[in-house]
Amino acid sequence: MDSQALAIALGLFSAFTLALANTAVKKGQDILAGRATLSSIAALLVAPFALIVPLPNAATWQALAWAIPAHFFYQICLIRAMQRGELSLVFPIMRGAAPLLTAGFAVVILREHLPAIGWLGLLIATGAVIVFALPARGVSLRAHPDKAAMGWALATALGVALYNMTDARGVRVAPDPFTYIVWLFMLDAICVTATALILRRRELRRAIAETWRTGAIAGALSIASFGAALYAYSLIEVAKVSALRETAVVWAALIGTRFLGEGLGRRRIVAAITLAAGLVLLQFS
Repeated sequence: MDSQALAIALGLFSAFTLALANTAVKKGQDILAGRATLSSIAALLVAPFALIVPLPNAATWQALAWAIPAHFFYQICLIRAMQRGELSLVFPIMRGAAPLLTAGFAVVILREHLPAIGWLGLLIATGAVIVFALPARGVSLRAHPDKAAMGWALATALGVALYNMTDARGVRVAPDPFTYIVWLFMLDAICVTATALILRRRELRRAIAETWRTGAIAGALSIASFGAALYAYSLIEVAKVSALRETAVVWAALIGTRFLGEGLGRRRIVAAITLAAGLVLLQFS
């Protein structure tokens, strides 16, 4: 297998494992406990590598000081979105809206200009997100049952856009990209685990006993997804890997409708495929 084919395979694998990791958390009865378990186990799995990678320098610590709050904001919004909405609804919105927000920030704030294919991708992806947001046939927007879930999903997308920017800087200023990644995984677990301890003090032991298996699976999948994407970045252009990773929205829609018994299956699957196509055009532009 040549390097380009390997990178494509890794990008698709990263998308699939990203969707599976979130499915594992969603299947648990306690989303907060499941997310805390995922983060804690991921931190334990990468901790031995802290003895191998170069130590963080001052610039890495500064980048982590920005990244940890961004990741915590993302995790809290993700938990709230999953508590209130179906995976096949909130996951495509949060993952799909994040590149749209990033592109919007670039155009409005940074005065960057998109080529025609970029605008086409932006319009297609935006339309697909709107389709996801529409209620079932016969239900008015005012009576939409998922307004809170979609609000938290959009907030999660903002968190994704924020941590993408902080992480991009972190891997560049660190003495080695793996230094930043290892320390990010270890420190990222602290805030969400502390939140679970505070809010679930009495129920946490029972919740962990019920969710540790899915949390362990999700933690391993999270590392596999991030690691596969990182290795693919070293083989082909970052934009191509990012575009491949956005196909996670299709996997989430398929998994949610087929295996979690969630509704509006055909519409969400078509919207997910359209969203992924729009994001691919946007990334390649």
